[in-house]
Amino acid sequence: MIRVLLAGLAGAIAMFIWVSIAHVMTPLGSMGFSQIPNERPVLDAMQASLGNHAGMYFFPWVDPKDPQLMQKSAALMKTNPSGLLVYQGPGGKGDMTLMLAHEFVKEFIEALIAAFLLSLTMLGSYLARAGFVALIGVCTAIATNVSYWIWYAFSADYTLAQIVIELVGMIVVGLVAAAIVRPRAAQS
Repeated sequence: MIRVLLAGLAGAIAMFIWVSIAHVMTPLGSMGFSQIPNERPVLDAMQASLGNHAGMYFFPWVDPKDPQLMQKSAALMKTNPSGLLVYQGPGGKGDMTLMLAHEFVKEFIEALIAAFLLSLTMLGSYLARAGFVALIGVCTAIATNVSYWIWYAFSADYTLAQIVIELVGMIVVGLVAAAIVRPRAAQS
């Protein structure tokens, strides 16, 4: 169990370093983003309408309980712009240290789960163990990113960049965890 915890912590540190590099030193972290044309009037209108009501807003809105949801949504999307707006009012999530801490905790949980699953296998070679964790990374990388592309029209370049960031992150975790977590047969 100590090896699993150590692998989870070391994997999380390695993943955190990779994700930081990916977002700060490569174009991956900003792919798919662009500035809103005529941004100031749009920001003013959002603040006038939403104020400090942070949240996710889907538009055009149809009540999800409406029995005619699909038909009404399809009709509205033919004549109106549609999208998903993630909104924070002024002074919202401004504490970068807290956000980075939350990100590290998330990565520690991911790496810990991967290390635990790896500890349950009987994979003998280092590359097989690292590859096992990399396959977990494939699942995590496509699980939400592809759905967001399908359902919410996230751009293909954003989606692919996020998949690369997450997949490489789990490959890094796999390389670290495979060095620390021994094959199950060798533990007994």
